[in-house]
Parts: sequence; structure tokens; C-alpha cells
Amino acid sequence: MSDLRDSAPLLDAYLSYFESARTPFTIPGHKQKASLLDAGLGAVVDSDTPLYGGLDEIKLTNQTLRKAEKLAADLWGADYARFSTGGSTHANQAIVLALGAPGDKVAISRTAHRSILSALVLAGLEPIWMSPEIDSATGVPIGIALAELQKALSEKPIAVLLTEPGYLGTISDLPALVAAAHAQSVPVIFDAAWGGHFGFHPDLPKHALQLGADALITSVHKALPGYSASALLLAQGTYLNLNRIEQSFETTHTTSPAGAPLASIDAVRALLQTRGVELCAQLLKNVDEFKKTVQSEFALPIFLYASDFPAGRFDPTKVVLRVQQLGASGVDIERDLQAAGIRVEMADRDTIVFLATLADTASDFEKLADALIPILKRHQGQRRESATALSWSVTPQRGISMRDAYFAKTVMVGADKAQGRISADLIAPYPPGVAVVAPGEILTPQILEGLKTSKDAGVRIAYATDSTLATYRVVE
Repeated sequence: MSDLRDSAPLLDAYLSYFESARTPFTIPGHKQKASLLDAGLGAVVDSDTPLYGGLDEIKLTNQTLRKAEKLAADLWGADYARFSTGGSTHANQAIVLALGAPGDKVAISRTAHRSILSALVLAGLEPIWMSPEIDSATGVPIGIALAELQKALSEKPIAVLLTEPGYLGTISDLPALVAAAHAQSVPVIFDAAWGGHFGFHPDLPKHALQLGADALITSVHKALPGYSASALLLAQGTYLNLNRIEQSFETTHTTSPAGAPLASIDAVRALLQTRGVELCAQLLKNVDEFKKTVQSEFALPIFLYASDFPAGRFDPTKVVLRVQQLGASGVDIERDLQAAGIRVEMADRDTIVFLATLADTASDFEKLADALIPILKRHQGQRRESATALSWSVTPQRGISMRDAYFAKTVMVGADKAQGRISADLIAPYPPGVAVVAPGEILTPQILEGLKTSKDAGVRIAYATDSTLATYRVVE
């Protein structure tokens, strides 16, 4: 029996469904017995049940979801909470749609995920881009400077959208940013997809609502052990219209939410509430010991450390390997690790990111170290200077609005004729999925050359109509 069941109503409802005898004449069409049709299909779908007619009656008689969401709101100290089965992508889009009217401006970090940019197109909002500061020693973006935010606030945005922590674990000086925005009664929304564990151990950074933010969106399947595409939206009502958020959430969410992701969000919440400090402490210990083990084999520092940044501005559970310190290629190292049965979260020429979570054991880290050390030694060469990844270093040049570009007539042109044209695509190396160019922006030599270099180095180029980059889709 699950230890969390008594304190997690959705988890209890999910387990109870499969413990009771039922003859369903409702969706889903597999009726939890697709294995009678095909064993492989059944293995995939027979543990699936929906919210409606599964975790609750079709008329939502028991209000099981609302009870679970109230527990999450209480734990994170929010006025409002919703569980999403569409990932942080859906939660980001829901909250952006709730902010204002077409033509309104929002101040937004250039490190924002594609889902935020897509939401701006849907809502018709105009971005005031804020570029991150870059750490000269590591080439890593270290967040939005207060001066950068203040410059954006002078253009009268209706909201500030921050991506915190960044993909590489760095964090802006958030109390200062929140205070500056609130001084002008502007709400601050955090896409904290990679920071779901924040706030649950004294050695971890605080989560956004503890720092005074107005909304926090986080994935429950990234840094936390939830079901794929499960996410959590939390909000405060001082500067945000919670009724409008509810409307936007329902407008953009599926009307047939799957039960397993919802139950997993509830269970992860209960897990953090009952064992969060203990589990985060073990993760911190595992990561620290892993880094020490691998680092002891090399003279130069090869990981990012909290000590590389101001206090509280780096996620100490983040494992970021600085491959350029070894003069090696991250893509080549990734290939060797895959041959050894190990997959990494991200690899480009200079950097490899290993995602460490509460689910990893000490033996998992030992296995990784045993495989990684000889591979690194085999690829070791002459150290290179730190280079800032293309995703962090582009200064966007606006041609037309993103929304106008999205709906414009477009043509495909050869890469040799793309310079100076207005992109109709959002194009990003993936991961992290941070735009190098957004719809409506001008294709500059820096962008064209940088994308080609990234692709030639083995990095996946995402979202482009032509992923080979032989041609570009541009506004006619």
C-alpha cells in the first residue's frame, strides 16, 4: 500500500479505481482491457484512467481534483493552484493569455522557453526583451540584471515574465527584481520548470512564491518524480486576476485529462510535504559526492559550482559539465555515454547537462562516474576558452510583430539568400529550446552562422521548417 495514499486524494482515487470491479461504458475506449486485443497495446494503456469517470464521477461529484489542488496551494503558499496534464507549456500559455489584451507589452527574459513565445502569439502581446548577464569566467547566463529590468519597466509592461532557474541552474537576483516590479504594481511570473524542488531544503534556493512572485509554473516531471507532461500552476491574487487565469487555463487545457499525471502531481506534492527535506538532502549529498569523485581525476574545474556565483544564485543539484575545460566535444562524449547505456539531458560542443533528481540513487551516480571518467580521459585535449552558447548571446532585431509574422504569407529561401529577411519560424537548438530567432525577427549573419555551426557540431536544431537549414521560411 502507498505510504502517501492517505494524504493524497487523487492518488487514492487512482488506486481505488483499479481496486474496484467496474464495467465501464464510458471513455477511454480501451476500458482498461486492451490486453485482450493485443498484449503490447494493453501494456501501454491498461493502467490508464481519466479524471472524469475515473478519479472522480463524470459529474465531478467528489471534487477530488479541487481538494488536491487546495493542498498544493497550501503547501506552496498560494491563493490558487491548478494541475496540468499538458506540461509547463500549457501552464505558461494559460497564464500569458490571462494577462492582458492584444497589443499590451510584457517584459520577458530572452532565455524564455518556446512555450512562452507561442503564448505571446496566441495572446497578441508584444515582448520587451531582457537579455541576461553573461558570466565572463564560464560563459554562462547568470540572470537578468536589475538595470535591464528597470529599462524594460520604463516601457510600461503589464507583467514581467522570468525563466528561473535558467537551464544551466543559474538564478537572477530575484528579490531585487520582484521588488522593482511591485513598486510599479507590475506582476512577476516565473517559469520555474526546472525548479520544482526549490524551497524544500534550507540548502536549496527558495521558490518563487517565497520570494514574493505572483505566479509560479513548474514541471512535476523534470526535477521532480512525476508523470511526463505533468505540471503545476500556482498564483497569488494581489496583482493577478485569478478568475481570468481559471478561464484561460480551462480554455487551453484538454477536456479529457488523464488520471495518472494528475495523481502523480498530487503524490509528488505529498512526497515533498512529508519527506522533502530528507530526499533533497540525499540528492544534495549524492551530487556533491559525484562531482568530487569525477573532479578528483582532473586538474581544472570541470563542473559548475554554487561557489562560482553569488550566494543563492545557483541550483546546487544541477550537474553541468564544462567540456571545454578538457578540450573535448560534448557531442562526442554524449555518443560514448549512450554506447554505455547512459543518456544525458543535453550536450553541445562545450557543455553537458546531467539531470539529477530525487529518484536517483547513490549507486546510479557511482555507475555514471565509473562510465564517465574513462570517457573524459579518452577525449581530453587542449583546453578551450569558455564560449557563450548561441541561445544566450543573440541580440534580437525586430522586423515585425511575432503575431504578424505567424499569420503572414511566407516563402522558403536558400540559406545564402536568407540574410536580412524576416523569419517566420522560431528556431532553437534543442535542448534547451531557447529561441535563437523568433518569428518576426531579422535573420542576421550571427544567427545564420551560429545555427549552421551548432548543427554541424551535432546539435539538434528544432522548430525550423527545414531542420537541415539549407532553406529558411521567411515573410514574403
